[in-house]
Amino acid sequence: RPIFVNTLFGCLATVSERYSFEPLWQPPFLSKLAAEDRCHLNGLAMQDGQPKYVTAVSQSDIADGWRNHRRDGGCVIDVPSGEIVATGLSMPHSPRLYRGKLWLLNSGNGDFGWVDPVTGKFEAVAFCPGYARGLTFIGKYAVIGLSRPRESTFRGLALDERLVERKSETRCGLIVVNLDSGDIVHWVRLKPRSTPQED
Repeated sequence: RPIFVNTLFGCLATVSERYSFEPLWQPPFLSKLAAEDRCHLNGLAMQDGQPKYVTAVSQSDIADGWRNHRRDGGCVIDVPSGEIVATGLSMPHSPRLYRGKLWLLNSGNGDFGWVDPVTGKFEAVAFCPGYARGLTFIGKYAVIGLSRPRESTFRGLALDERLVERKSETRCGLIVVNLDSGDIVHWVRLKPRSTPQED
């Protein structure tokens, strides 16, 4: 059966023949299973077909509490042990195990990099000129999805300040990062349709 992140309930889940989902695991810091989006659990890294790591925007245990911790409340949790292996992240997303490293998107800061689960240290590899979400690998390259801020959830983050420093605006599209050099070697930019007045 598929395993997925149920962000609203803050748990890992699978499909159910009787209910909308069947809960499998939840972070130890959550006191109950409730449809309150307490910590904004949002990403899952699998290892040998089993859940290994998850990302959450905070360790909040109140309804919608994660919104108060977007800048530095993000964490990575080891699923089998329930231990927090990294903290201080900003809206971490899309954890992936690849070539012996735990990669993720530190989306609120605009960084793509990897975490050492032993020390908890995050090593940035490349800056993403947009809100990063979605990550996969092809050989020595990472393919990362970017979106523009669509609501207040994505505003007021360090990403905004870093884009201003680089005299850039947020982009929507894809970037391809060389894992060895950190260079963005290819990109696709998606732009909104023009209005009749703009044609």
